[in-house]
Amino acid sequence: MSSRRVTLGRVAGVYGVKGWLRIDSQTRPAARILKYAGWWLRQGERSFRAQVVEGRSHGNGVVARITDENGVAFDDRDRAARWIGAVIEVEREALPVLPKGQYYWVDLIGLQVVSVSGTVLGTVRELTSNTSQDVLVVVDEAGTQRLIPFVLKHIVKRVEMDEGRIVCAWEADY
Repeated sequence: MSSRRVTLGRVAGVYGVKGWLRIDSQTRPAARILKYAGWWLRQGERSFRAQVVEGRSHGNGVVARITDENGVAFDDRDRAARWIGAVIEVEREALPVLPKGQYYWVDLIGLQVVSVSGTVLGTVRELTSNTSQDVLVVVDEAGTQRLIPFVLKHIVKRVEMDEGRIVCAWEADY
């Protein structure tokens, strides 16, 4: 498998005057993003590998100080402010191994979805959540979009990572 990066958050703003960043974390809990010491900050075509110098939970979010592309910690608000809006990524291999039957969303994107009868329903374009459950956004060759609840055993019968597909109790006319 080739190396790829996974988005875990973004720089939402600055915090204080000493180079701290406010982080919009997509990890749960939010402070888990701090456990990944090696972040890639990407803003447009610019990116660099940063190290987390220090960080902590702050209200409902996270604040952190990181190093720049030269390994020097941000030390003032203006330097940090240049990266507002940057995406925070980590190498996919840095994510912990999940127990059997659990999946990272990033690993499901691109899988083919088929019904239990073998009808191809499309490919997972993205995932979302409606607070009750996760939802596969599946698009077929004609551009038809299907929203299929990711409910294991009831709707999602099998996730076959080696075959690159998800088998669902779902039909094309639903």
